[in-house]
This record gives sequence, structure tokens and C-alpha cells, in this order.
Amino acid sequence: MLQRHALSPLTQALEAQAAVVLLGPRQVGKTTLALQIGATRPSVYLDLERGPDAQILAEPELYLDEQAGKLVILDEVQRMPGLFATLRGQIDARRRQGLRTGQFLLLGSASNVLLHQSAESLAGRVRYLELAPLQPDETQGPLWLRGGFPDSLLAATDRASLTWRQDFIRTYLERDIPALGPRIPAATLRRFWTMLAHAQGGLLNAAALAEGLGVSGQTVTRYLDLLVDLMLVRRLSPWHSNAGKRLVKAPKVFVRDSGLVHALLGIETEEQLLGHPVVGGSWEGHCIEALIAAAPAGTEPHFYRSAGGAEIDLVLRLPSGAIWAVEVKRTAAPKVSRGFHEAAADIAATDRLLVYAGAQEVPLREGLRALPLATALARLRALGD
Repeated sequence: MLQRHALSPLTQALEAQAAVVLLGPRQVGKTTLALQIGATRPSVYLDLERGPDAQILAEPELYLDEQAGKLVILDEVQRMPGLFATLRGQIDARRRQGLRTGQFLLLGSASNVLLHQSAESLAGRVRYLELAPLQPDETQGPLWLRGGFPDSLLAATDRASLTWRQDFIRTYLERDIPALGPRIPAATLRRFWTMLAHAQGGLLNAAALAEGLGVSGQTVTRYLDLLVDLMLVRRLSPWHSNAGKRLVKAPKVFVRDSGLVHALLGIETEEQLLGHPVVGGSWEGHCIEALIAAAPAGTEPHFYRSAGGAEIDLVLRLPSGAIWAVEVKRTAAPKVSRGFHEAAADIAATDRLLVYAGAQEVPLREGLRALPLATALARLRALGD
């Protein structure tokens, strides 16, 4: 069984709070992780997408009253928004009985919908965690090419992996998104998603996207909001704390899983990837997602770009107050531009890092350190321990 870094913080959250919401896209491993925890204690599991399981909760108070003292795992809980008021009553009643923590583990794949539903009813009773796709320090294998969804990464061949990801995309477009309510033609949303993959890591140009799709800029924003909400796309906001500089205001946009980038573009093998124009943006996105996932809870991720061209691929403002300026390069030669150092000075970076394709840590001038991705991830994980 794959050992996920999220296991420890999820266990700790259940020991500290009555309810925990575990967010993540479909097929990322939420259910497997939840059942792994459930196997260590009395628990019950219900998948609210299954008719029989949903029917069990037709009278939720009656069923949940009988489960007091057990961990109740509810999968795809956003399917039953009316359930959250019941959960609040259950949590409060159990507190009066001395049962204060580890009561409910709620799994969901639509973050804003679920956050809104739970925040209204479970304020002060819930903690939120996100499960990202598999990261480089959690597994071996062709992670950059295939992405971090377990079924894709562990497929027998590159062809089988690509087929799985293409089916995953089709299922989201044709079943999952319509089930959430938005009436968006699947072909249009697929074109939009593919356009984002072609421009992986680029600045958002809503006008150009709107023109390419034949829709309004407002509609493009709605499409982007949806994919961000489903945790399939990241909108990386620009650093904006330096009032003395003219800074880029548009966000960068990444398809969060590199395997989905490649599936959207029809890239099956590593040879095809290395010869494709997206290779640089794909590698940058792969590294940035891994670094954000490894950072301590409460870290704020940004990028920095000034009108004069000074740029940092990733800025991490850590809970300690430290500011990491990170450049990502798919090269074995550890070197950055003068603009990186200018930008790092602008933001008063405490650490300057180059994540590169080399195998050794190398100290460079002006406090810059070149690190393999695995070393950078280990340093970030250690900060959260």
C-alpha cells in the first residue's frame, strides 16, 4: 500500500477535532486513505453516490445515533448538503456525552461547494485538509509523465496510463461536472482545459481565451473558477506586497497534475514529452505543485514578476515568516538570471533556491543554493514536522 504523507496530519486532526473534511479531486486516493484510518478503530463507511448508502441516511438522526463512538466516514458528502445541519446536532450531542473528537471524516471533491456547506453548519467543529495527487517523495516511477493519480501512475504501460487519464477527463466532463449543476457543453469545457494545458504556467489572458472559445471573458472566469474548485487547476496569485514596484497583476494558471497536462495534449511517452513545446511549463508545474504540497500548513504560495522583467517562479511565505524565493529549471547547469536576484531582494527573501535537474546540492553566489527537487521537498517537510 502506498504510504501518503497526509496520513499523519489526518490522524492528528481526528484526534483534535470532531469532524475533518478531506478534500481532493476524484481518484486521488481519499477513500483508500480514509479506509486505512478506519481500519485502526471502530468505523463505518458510506459512499453517498451509491443509492443504497444514500438511502441509509434518509433518516440520518436515527442511523447516526446508533453509530456514536464510531468514526463515520462519508464519501462525496457534498451530494447531500442538507446533512450538515444534522452533523452539527450530532457533534453537539456527542460532546455532551464526552465524545469530543474523531467523530466524522467527510470526503469531497468539490472544494468551494463543500467549504460553503460545511462552514455554515460546522463552524468551530471541523478542520480541513487537502489530499493532492501522489508526490515525488511518496512513490517511485514515471511521476512527471503519468502524473500522481495512483491508477495512472501504477498502470502496466504508458498506453494504459494515458487511456486511464483520458477516461478520467471524459468522466469529469460528461458526468461529474453536470452532476454539480453547471450547464457547460463538454466539448467547450474540454477545449478550455486543453488551452490551459498548452499555456501551462503562463499568465492568465482571459480575453485571448474568450476569443478562442467564442465566449465572453466573464464565461472564461466561470469556467476557470469551476476547474479551480474541483482542484484540477491552480490559479497562482502574484506577489503584491511591494508597493514601490510595478508588478504583474494577472495570475499564473497551471493544470495541477502533470499527467493530465499530457493527456489533454495527447502526449503518451517521455520521448514525445521531451520534444513537445510544453516540456518546460510541464516540468515547472510539476515541481511547483510538489513544493506547495510539501510546504507546512498555512504557507502562502505566489509568484513574482515586475514590469521590468524581474521574476521568481514560486514565492513561499512560510508560517514562520520566512520567505522562500524558488526558481525552477529543467537543466543540469545551476544558474539563474540577474532578474531573479533583483526580485529576491525586492521581496526580502530569506532563502534563495534553484530547483534543478542535477543530483547534488550546490552553493552559488548571493546566497543561492541549487537543489534537486527531492532535497527541496525534504526540507519543506521537515519544517512541518
